[in-house]
Amino acid sequence: MRHQVELFFTALGFFTRIPVPAWVPWSPERLNHAARYFPLVGWIVGAVAAAGLYLASLLLPVSVAVLLSMALALRLTGAFHEDGWADTCDGLGGGWDKLQALAIMKDSRIGTYGAAGLMLMLASKAAALIELATHSPGLAAIALGAAHPLSRLASVSLIHTLSYVREDELSKARPLARTLERHELAIACGSGLLPLLLLPADAAAAALALVVVVTWRARQVFRRRLGGYTGDCLGAAQQAAELACYIGILAAWNFI
Repeated sequence: MRHQVELFFTALGFFTRIPVPAWVPWSPERLNHAARYFPLVGWIVGAVAAAGLYLASLLLPVSVAVLLSMALALRLTGAFHEDGWADTCDGLGGGWDKLQALAIMKDSRIGTYGAAGLMLMLASKAAALIELATHSPGLAAIALGAAHPLSRLASVSLIHTLSYVREDELSKARPLARTLERHELAIACGSGLLPLLLLPADAAAAALALVVVVTWRARQVFRRRLGGYTGDCLGAAQQAAELACYIGILAAWNFI
């Protein structure tokens, strides 16, 4: 049990700015096995963002509450996944072949595709959450609590089904380049899917269906353009799946 707790804290420390206990050891091997808890990290991020949105909505307009909630989540994660989304937009948008795309994604500078993609992603998430919060701040809070774990499960599925394509040993995501074992995948799936039970059945089904489609498409694109995934691709998949979750919930709500 202590080993499992250490793996969870390893994942938490890698994907957020939350301090972890000093007694938790770190190694690439531990990070490798910590992938099973990535969706569980989403529980923490989603819960903090949801609490921030709901509490802020008690005093402020829902649009302001949503933006403050998003800022809180960005601060909590260090914009880790948003950075991956921007880099992936730059690489796939500006690269003509695999090597050029990978070189662009490695560049710390942001380009036109990355800037445009990041602005559109943040604006789209804000718009979807504002619409949900206008219907019900509680529904928007639940959507945050479900979307963050589910979107991280989408990234874990890419780790499990694709090959890691970067060859440099300094890559931050290189320790993750390993197919998950069955029990590890089961833990990830359980923690990623369980929060969907907080949603109405139709909203949960719509969100899950759209996330599956978006993840499947991302897998196709990454395999065709890059031959696999990079750390940036995992961040991009998380962002796309998170937005897909909000859109699915919103579509189901509007259909009702």
